[in-house]
Amino acid sequence: MTAVAVAAALPPVIAAQPAQPAHAAQPAHAAQPAHAAPGAHAAPYLNPGLPVAKRVADLLGRMTPQEKIGQMTQAERGAVDADPGQITSLNLGSLLSGGGSTPARNTPSGWADMVDGYQARALATRLKIPLLYGVDSVHGHNNLVGATVFPHNLAMGATRDPGLVKREEQITAEETKATGPQWVFAPCVCVTRDARWGRTYESFGEDPGLVIKMETGIEGFQGRGKDLSGPRHVLATAKHFAGDGDTAFGSSTSGTYTIDQGVTITDRGTFGRIDLAPYVTAVRKYGVGSIMPSFSSVDWKEDGVGNPLKMSAHRELLTDVLKKKIGFDGFLISDWEAIHQIPGDYATQVRTSVNAGMDMFMEPYSAPQFERTLLAEVQAGRVPMSRVDDAVGRILKAKFELGLFEHPYTDRSNARTIGSASHRAVAREAVAKSQVLLKNSGHALPLSKSQRIYVAGANADDIGNQAGGWTVTWQGSSGATIPGTTILKGIRQNAPHVTYSADASAPTEGSDVGVVVVGEKPYAEGVGDVGNGHTLDLSAADRAAIGKVCGAIKTCVVLDVAGRPQIVTDLLPKMDALVMSWLPGSEGAGVSDVLFGKRPFTGKLPVTWPRSEAQEPINIGDRNYDPLFPYGHGLKTRR
Repeated sequence: MTAVAVAAALPPVIAAQPAQPAHAAQPAHAAQPAHAAPGAHAAPYLNPGLPVAKRVADLLGRMTPQEKIGQMTQAERGAVDADPGQITSLNLGSLLSGGGSTPARNTPSGWADMVDGYQARALATRLKIPLLYGVDSVHGHNNLVGATVFPHNLAMGATRDPGLVKREEQITAEETKATGPQWVFAPCVCVTRDARWGRTYESFGEDPGLVIKMETGIEGFQGRGKDLSGPRHVLATAKHFAGDGDTAFGSSTSGTYTIDQGVTITDRGTFGRIDLAPYVTAVRKYGVGSIMPSFSSVDWKEDGVGNPLKMSAHRELLTDVLKKKIGFDGFLISDWEAIHQIPGDYATQVRTSVNAGMDMFMEPYSAPQFERTLLAEVQAGRVPMSRVDDAVGRILKAKFELGLFEHPYTDRSNARTIGSASHRAVAREAVAKSQVLLKNSGHALPLSKSQRIYVAGANADDIGNQAGGWTVTWQGSSGATIPGTTILKGIRQNAPHVTYSADASAPTEGSDVGVVVVGEKPYAEGVGDVGNGHTLDLSAADRAAIGKVCGAIKTCVVLDVAGRPQIVTDLLPKMDALVMSWLPGSEGAGVSDVLFGKRPFTGKLPVTWPRSEAQEPINIGDRNYDPLFPYGHGLKTRR
């Protein structure tokens, strides 16, 4: 197993010790600094010629406790829209757009105008500290209609192509920053160990070695050596630290979720080898600028199972391991209201998380309360000012590195590249390289343009389904949600004789080959957990379509458009070919490129494919490993 070799090369970052308690609207071309005339620097922190550390120290020395706490606060843009003056009065350090939180005009200029308007409010504060704006660009600038939408991470893991992942994130960074946000909550470097998890598709795979290989995406976002000040790079976020893909099924206490936000039950050695390893690389090799702790908890086996601790409260892991032993010098951003899951009243939640090492708090609709509470905790001596200074210093460091003090407003010069042909060509290449050929009897694939092709299945002509969750809205949705090419359209671009029937009700007579496109509908996070209204089984409609088409047409090809493996064991004998198409995003033509042999099949499974749902969790290296398709499986065809 690759992970074993990787772990052997890593330093022992976790000692076998008990956990410690947590105590102790402007013009787009505005390019001049917002604080001083060119060449005149009223204070050292406004001098771009000084080292970042000196600028941070100078600015910290000028700030009041209220101003410092404001920098530690992130609100949802929707919470301040009715009264943007809150940005100024609360000294807010950051805003975000959650999934589906968009301007009224969901266009590049609409985004830039919105972010610049908020920025103007931040620059009206006494010290004119610019705002940091974050957004979930997890497979492209996916909140923006018209952006290039790439395959989700699990598909990218199937490509085994780190250079392609880097190019994808370079494009995502460029498209995102051209619309205002300078910070992305990506990439997810979780290691998915159970396909029943609703976030499976956000992981690059089940082997930490593969996840580490694909962390080139951090360099794509941030540039080599954290080149953050230009228009082509953004601050990246490695998430969700750590163990979120390794939680026990049934351990979640979040609403109806079954596994997401649950408990990772493990020992420190296994945790270091499986769950922590990608963060060592993210910090030490790529210098990731921010890290988002997970909603999940860890329950160490060494001290007896039954006392899990939320990651947002985990001083041992956040401070002792991540910041001190691994050497992370960026800042920690909490997940959406994550501290609300810590036991105790709100003051206890705030105090516990700050003292554990959290630096910025995503309190989307409770920013004023957070600031009042933290200030009271500081004044009472329950949160040391040194801890606040450390947190704010880390946040200011990122803002200086991004060049926000010199150029606070959106550089829109790359807006013309958003959704461009060249960007979509990279996404189409990613789709093609991600396709995994699981079965190919009788050389069913590649198809020939001369064949009469019968296409069935609801996912053949639904771009919303093929894009999945985190597309325009948090959960995503079916239908024509984004511009792009469906799989059906891609097939029709390659063959003149195509019949399409979503439910396979049209006559099949005269067809040479059937292509049935099955799979999942969009979901995100714990909403997609198995047991929360979801299953790994194919729908009854999908099973019926496969049965009818494969029973009536001599050659039958099945494509699975889904965020994780689905159970096809009993149907596999009926298929001549089976392709895992994942969630390809906006460029469905990439699927047809390999179906018709314009590109070869080269993808390999980044996760193990189970025989049944009951086999989960199943991962490479397990005892009695007997999957339907093993990790790394993938047949090849010639171009």
